[in-house]
Amino acid sequence: MPYLKILTNQDIAPPGEQALLREASALVATELGKPENYVMVNMEPSRPMLFAGTDAATAYLELKSIGLAESQTKSLSAALCNLIHDKLNIPTERIYIEFADAPRSMWGWNKSTF
Repeated sequence: MPYLKILTNQDIAPPGEQALLREASALVATELGKPENYVMVNMEPSRPMLFAGTDAATAYLELKSIGLAESQTKSLSAALCNLIHDKLNIPTERIYIEFADAPRSMWGWNKSTF
């Protein structure tokens, strides 16, 4: 159910990329209290990005999940920002995260919806 998309202007070597994906998947599952076997994480290839008028290291994340409560977003923001900072050395003030709660009927899986 949870889907995390990571976009950044930083190049990441394949071994580091896979490690980040694995850590992000486990983190999302833990923070949301959901089984990791439903978590999907996607990392887009490095792309030109500008934030605050500069092309310094930056990242944009999207986290969508069924039942994502507003009360969870502050701790999720801290955990995800810390992960991106630790793994990609991007200052946390240069990371945006968009959170979205997905209605069960609007999330398809296994030929049906949740």
